[in-house]
Amino acid sequence: QVQLVESGGGLVQPGGSLRLSCAASGSGLEYNNFGWFRQAPGKEREGVACIHWRGTSPLYADSVKGRFTISLDSADNTVYLEMDKLKPEDTAVYYCTAGGWGLSSRWNFWGQGTQVTVSS
Repeated sequence: QVQLVESGGGLVQPGGSLRLSCAASGSGLEYNNFGWFRQAPGKEREGVACIHWRGTSPLYADSVKGRFTISLDSADNTVYLEMDKLKPEDTAVYYCTAGGWGLSSRWNFWGQGTQVTVSS
């Protein structure tokens, strides 16, 4: 079982940056891939990025490619999502995931989410 706790969300102006963190704990962490999803009000949940458990092979949604960066600190069991050049359409609740792969919602473990609001 894997537990995930996100942090780092908040209010930011368009063009600004935020870094989300996800602290992972539990058994078998070292072989879990990690990902980030988001869900805006009235919209379906969307895959944002994912990364292999070795910290390689990142995969990004087209909507965030070139602006977001996913990374993994295996020593601290923490997954990061660095978000730059934020747009109002990036406003959503962001969820950390573990135990899956790809940008579909087929992941085993989910955090509770952290709100990101991009607004002037």
